[in-house]
Amino acid sequence: MYDALIADLTGSKGTIRSLINQELPLLRDHLLRLDAESRRDRFNGYADEGFIDRYAMKCGGDGTIIVAFFGEDGSVHAAAELHQPDLSTDSLPEIAFSVEAHLRRKGIGSILFRQLMEVARSLGYENLRITTGAQNQAMRALANKFGAHLTFRQGESTGTIDLNQEAPQADAAAIEIPAGAASALIDFNQACWSLFLRMSGLGRAA
Repeated sequence: MYDALIADLTGSKGTIRSLINQELPLLRDHLLRLDAESRRDRFNGYADEGFIDRYAMKCGGDGTIIVAFFGEDGSVHAAAELHQPDLSTDSLPEIAFSVEAHLRRKGIGSILFRQLMEVARSLGYENLRITTGAQNQAMRALANKFGAHLTFRQGESTGTIDLNQEAPQADAAAIEIPAGAASALIDFNQACWSLFLRMSGLGRAA
């Protein structure tokens, strides 16, 4: 997917596709390769190896969908994450991005952003939330490019993207949602219905 464009942008071969659960160690390795500043920007604070181990494991069980750039060596060198909303009424799906230093300012982030928006549309989402450290200029610029209006609060920049205003890409190839993520999404939807039924009194035992 986008192989010719990626080769033109980066000078090397690579591909973009979704990450399956068995490949989560590749996400972990990618996040560990980020330099200290990039890792701080990604997590808006200190993130040591133990934190990243736990984070990658958590992504495998909570329905997070990861669209990644794979280099010729088979490693993940950039990733876009779609995190499912929690059970609160005003919660939105949240997106996050990380790109290793040698691929920055080459358009990989924009390709990942577009693909993640298409995945979100396919799941029926209308809005996405993006949160980044106030010092993360690259992420703020990318978010603004796709229509996010960021506000600053308590050291973070937060904004939303209206997927109805951002036109779908007619030539965008579909990203397959991994079975593990799809299963977690079903569990999430079932949890939402269970919570609704309990709150309305319909879920009580007879």
